[in-house]
Amino acid sequence: MVMDPRLSIIDTRLAGIKRIIAVTGGKGGIGKSLTSSLLALTLSRLGCKVGLLDLDLSAPSTHVILGIEDVYPEEEQGIVPPEVHGIAFMSIIYFTGNEPTPLRGDDISNAMLELLAITQWGSLDFLIVDMPPGIGDVSMDVIRWLKRAEFLVMTTGSKVALETVKKVIKMLEELNKPIIGVIENMKMKESSSVQETLKEFDVPILGEIEFDMDLEDSIGNANALIESDVAVRLKEIVVSNSGFNLKL
Repeated sequence: MVMDPRLSIIDTRLAGIKRIIAVTGGKGGIGKSLTSSLLALTLSRLGCKVGLLDLDLSAPSTHVILGIEDVYPEEEQGIVPPEVHGIAFMSIIYFTGNEPTPLRGDDISNAMLELLAITQWGSLDFLIVDMPPGIGDVSMDVIRWLKRAEFLVMTTGSKVALETVKKVIKMLEELNKPIIGVIENMKMKESSSVQETLKEFDVPILGEIEFDMDLEDSIGNANALIESDVAVRLKEIVVSNSGFNLKL
């Protein structure tokens, strides 16, 4: 069996990054992409050197959330991400535009492998990765390639979301991957369902973010987003939890 040479290149591309935080959760619609975007913005505003990588090939959206337009990577022994809002940003949209990506199975994994192998991140304190949806082969490939990744798990109080999150946590534990903790997103009523459902795991619940009806008005405007109630609460969670270890 011939090993793909791009696999060894990935380690070189990521060598200058102190910490890789992969935002996951399994289900769509739980705020994974928004959290990834806000986490990158928050860490940047806290003085960290940050990159954001959107690996959701089926529906990339971090560029929409942050209002990123008309900026493109440069070629220099690979691809150098543009810096936007103080964040080095890379997404599959730079190769597909806003057209759908009609990829399946191995083609999706191959596209992600290529993206990881050609991106020149340089030196960063944090690389935030918006993980692909689901817990199938594609996600498993990314977990395997991002050897030093730590995982931030997103969920809502939905029974369906929580069942999927349990599978995600079990998978990460079986692979001996570090889990920073779980954030309950879009909380709409007082409930301990997340704590009760996940009590079988030795994983910290980092906090809750309440549903914000006004958040949609800030989408596409990074300055408005960082002032939103959701961003303020996320910053509180980041600053108060030792898992993020901001004293790099």
